[in-house]
Amino acid sequence: MMQKPNCPVIALEEHYWDAELARHFTGIEAGRPGDILTRLNDIGGVRLTEMDAAGVDIQVLSHGAPATQKLAADIAADVTRRVNDRLHAFISSKPDRFAAFAALPTADPVAAADELERSVTKLGFKGAMLHGLANGVFLDDKRFWPIYERAEKLDVPIYFHPSLPHAGVMDAYYNDYAKDFPMVVRAAWGFTVETATLGIRLVLSGVFDKYPKLKVILGHLGETLPFLVWRIDHALARPGAKSVSFRDVFCNNFWITTSGNFSNPALLCCIMEMGIDRVLFAIDWPFVANEPAVRWMEAAPICAEDKVKILSGNARRILRM
Repeated sequence: MMQKPNCPVIALEEHYWDAELARHFTGIEAGRPGDILTRLNDIGGVRLTEMDAAGVDIQVLSHGAPATQKLAADIAADVTRRVNDRLHAFISSKPDRFAAFAALPTADPVAAADELERSVTKLGFKGAMLHGLANGVFLDDKRFWPIYERAEKLDVPIYFHPSLPHAGVMDAYYNDYAKDFPMVVRAAWGFTVETATLGIRLVLSGVFDKYPKLKVILGHLGETLPFLVWRIDHALARPGAKSVSFRDVFCNNFWITTSGNFSNPALLCCIMEMGIDRVLFAIDWPFVANEPAVRWMEAAPICAEDKVKILSGNARRILRM
C-alpha cells in the first residue's frame, strides 16, 4: 500500500448535532441509527479517537441536515446564533484539530447574511453550509441572494449539502421503494438528484452574473455534475434558450469534495473536467468512516503532488487555513 503524502489531512464535510437545534427536528429528519446518533452528538471523545486512528488532522465541522433550514422566521436568527456560538466555543478549545462552517437562519435571509458575516469576522468560521430546501424553497431563489452577496464580499464559500427531497418528489419518485430501500430517498439517489438540481438552478438563476466571485462547494464528487458537464452545457446551448455557459460557471465558481464517494474512475473524471485545484478532501463522518477515505486517497492513481492538493493544499487556499 502506498504511504500518505507528507501533509496534513483536512476533511471538509464532517458533521455534528447541536442539542438545542436537534430538538426542532421532526419526522424522518429526527431519526438516526444508534451509532450514528451517538457520533453526531459527540464533539471531542469518539470523534478525536477515530480521527487519530485514521490520520485525519483537521475536521471542518458543519451541522447535520436539515440544520437551521426549517426553523420558523421568528426564532431562526436567535437559535442559529446560539448554535454557532457553541460550535465556536468548542473549536476554540482545539483550534489545531477543528474549524467550522456556519449554520445560517435562511428563514430570514438578511439575518442569515449578517450571521454569515459575524461567524466569519468574529468567530473565524470558514464559510457556511446550507442544506437542501429552505422551508420548501430552492436556495437559488432571489430572496436568498443577500447571503451570496455577503459571501462574495467576505470571499468565503457556501457549501451546499443535501437534505431530504421535496415531499412531492419523494411521493412521486421514491415511495414505491422507500420502505424496503430507505436510503434510495437519501444518499443512494434522492440527495444527489436534489443537490445536483440546485447546482444547475444556481447557474441558471444568474446569481453568478450578479456575484461573479461567489464560491460554491458541492460534496460527493460534485453530485454527478462533473460527469454531466458536457451534456448539460451542450443541451442548454440549443436554439431558443437564453445564453449561458454552464461549463464556464461550473468550472470557475464551483469546487467539489470527495465526501462519501471514494471511486477512482469518478475522481479521475472530476479532475479531468474541473482540474486538480478544485477537488477537496472530505469524508462525511459519521455517515462514512474515516479510515476507508484516507486509505483510498493514499492509493489513488494520481501523483503525490496532486494528493497533497486534495488532502489539504486546496482547502488551505480556499478556506485560508
